[in-house]
Amino acid sequence: MLNNKYRAHIYDDVTDVVRAAAQEWVVLAAQAIAARGEFHVALSGGTTPRALYQCLVTAEFSAQIDWQHVHIWFGDERTVPPQHPDSNYHMAHEALLRHVPVLPAHIHRMQGEQSDAHQAARAYQAQLEACMPLFEAPNAIAVPQFDLLLLGLGPDGHIASLFPDTPILSERARWVAAVFVEKLNTWRISLTLPVIENAKHIMLLVAGAGKAEIVGEIFASPTKSVGRYPAEMINPNVAMAWYLDTAAAKYIKAKDQS
Repeated sequence: MLNNKYRAHIYDDVTDVVRAAAQEWVVLAAQAIAARGEFHVALSGGTTPRALYQCLVTAEFSAQIDWQHVHIWFGDERTVPPQHPDSNYHMAHEALLRHVPVLPAHIHRMQGEQSDAHQAARAYQAQLEACMPLFEAPNAIAVPQFDLLLLGLGPDGHIASLFPDTPILSERARWVAAVFVEKLNTWRISLTLPVIENAKHIMLLVAGAGKAEIVGEIFASPTKSVGRYPAEMINPNVAMAWYLDTAAAKYIKAKDQS
């Protein structure tokens, strides 16, 4: 363990990364379902999360999960229809959801196809209000509390659709917001930092040498709540679990590993 903010779990390759993450998913799902009868998980887009979903549908893991008591949510979405190849929902559906017996009513997607991204964000917040357990945050704002929230890490340090230098990073009142990402010339819909950081468990999946420098920089100054990368701005209630392969963890000092 590095400190109270980050916990690094380092494995030889991405196959071992996603297997370990799948094992943790099984444990957390069983605990939540035993305690409250349901497991709320927010999915992420990205290559390594997709590998996790493909691992979860294998007989080894799928049979251990009570899928009918799982609620599927999304951390962010592109403003495209659900069948579009860029859609996070579409990726999750193809890699995971169509292969497991999740109840259709328990799949809560962001409606990226709406013409008004702000309205889509408001509609998703309404879904969260109706279906999610709430947690009284330290700042006295009640927010939904996921049992597990998955994140990937972008090459610019973004998580979900919280990109550097975008106004959504300072959003503390809304749970879900629309944001225009100028460098991509597009709108995105995303959970906001208060929701992300109040999840019971945060799992950040990162693989490949291309992310090594940014991972090293983030781990070098773990106490920062502001900085160059949006991933640094998360102040979680519990230590974020970073699932890394050795290539991505290249610049993490030995004493920082667990």
